Amino acid sequence: MSSTHFDVIVIGAGPAGYPCAIRAGQNKLSVACIDEWRNKDGSYAFGGTCLNAGCIPSKALLESSELYYRTKHEFATHGIKVADVALDLAAMQKRRAQIVKQSTLGIAALFKAAGVTGLQGHGKLLSGNRVEYTDKDGRKQELTAKHVVLATGSAPMELKSVPFDGKDIIDSWGALELESVPKRLGVIGAGVIGLELGSVWRRLGAEVVILEALDTFLPAADGAVAREALKHFKKLGLDIRLGAKVSSAEKTKSGIVLHYSDASGAQQVEVDKVVVAIGRRPYTQDLFGEGTGVELDERGFVKVDEECRTTAPNVWAIGDVVRGPMLAHKGKEEGVMVADLIAGKVAEVNYKTIPSVIYTAPEIAWVGQTEEEVKRSGRPYKVGTFPFMANGRARAMEAAVGFCKIVSASDDDEILGVHIIGPMAGELIAEAVLAMEYSASTEDLQRTIHAHPTLSEALHEAALHADKIAIDFPNR
Repeated sequence: MSSTHFDVIVIGAGPAGYPCAIRAGQNKLSVACIDEWRNKDGSYAFGGTCLNAGCIPSKALLESSELYYRTKHEFATHGIKVADVALDLAAMQKRRAQIVKQSTLGIAALFKAAGVTGLQGHGKLLSGNRVEYTDKDGRKQELTAKHVVLATGSAPMELKSVPFDGKDIIDSWGALELESVPKRLGVIGAGVIGLELGSVWRRLGAEVVILEALDTFLPAADGAVAREALKHFKKLGLDIRLGAKVSSAEKTKSGIVLHYSDASGAQQVEVDKVVVAIGRRPYTQDLFGEGTGVELDERGFVKVDEECRTTAPNVWAIGDVVRGPMLAHKGKEEGVMVADLIAGKVAEVNYKTIPSVIYTAPEIAWVGQTEEEVKRSGRPYKVGTFPFMANGRARAMEAAVGFCKIVSASDDDEILGVHIIGPMAGELIAEAVLAMEYSASTEDLQRTIHAHPTLSEALHEAALHADKIAIDFPNR
């Protein structure tokens, strides 16, 4: 490292940190990005949880497991007969690992192209915009910068009554690296991570029981979408038990007994492996020295304003370590915004149009307000829906499940929220995000020509249905 002073030092190279560093480099600033992610074999890798043990590897397994499931249960419907379908989990896991490796190595190449100095080791913020950098060999060096950006991400929350042991009681990372399909899998938590991991191992043959402490399923989603999702997950064979508060885990000769209570009283279920997926917490371990001036809130998040400035001058924070949804794309946009603001450019993040996606089958995606939220606000509204069973492309794909739903204001026709459950929902939601980013009306979407036959026509028809002028669905 030829210099110890930079315009910008980013601590963390996950989906918030590395885009921030790259954009700062594109803005002709001198940049260093420090990251301490280590794989289980001890090797360092850029990309944070998302690329190494979250978004990317989980989607690789979700795709592989769905293909396996469809080969066994759906291909015959298409006139494709496949005999003696066998699972090669080792090959499936090898593919996952290769995809992760390609993604993380790609960041190093992007750093080089943008002129970013990538440093692997630990970064610690000191007072006066100084950063203590500890390299792979434990050697410490003090760096300085005009601006420091904290992007240290998050870590899995541990359930005190069911602590991780790294073997039988594991977190989401461990659940991605199982070497065999457990006969019985227990998942604690029916959020995004729990549902995605539960879906993977259910498709591959495990008996999966999901214990959720809340009485409501997917409370962040639109109510109609949540009800539809629960129906399909049960068809897949996921045993989802709501209002199930886990109190302890008891290891026996035959497995692990999870003790929990629900509306009927004390209950128990025996499984072979347990995945604890109750959420994530901001990761700030050994991040701050004395006198930095950076304040945390009561939940451990770094306090920031709407432009991600912390309470310390020229210190910024982005991604999972700050308020808002813990989503990779939210962190990325914050990183780009901060890099542009540091460079003196105009930049912002529209937090009202951040999409959420659950990559199950069917997929679930939404942006904006749910119908329940709009109703509570008191604003007059209208709703349009369209089922995929009435969509020609979905029927041709043998994926005619779920629906599109649009919630719009009755007064000025503004689109307030879009909710999709069905094939490729995570891709379809992008049109809704773009529409809402430009404050589009339902009529704007109605007058946008959609190619036929496509899945996106379902969104078009939902917009038409909001005004009772749908073409391919009864206007009731």
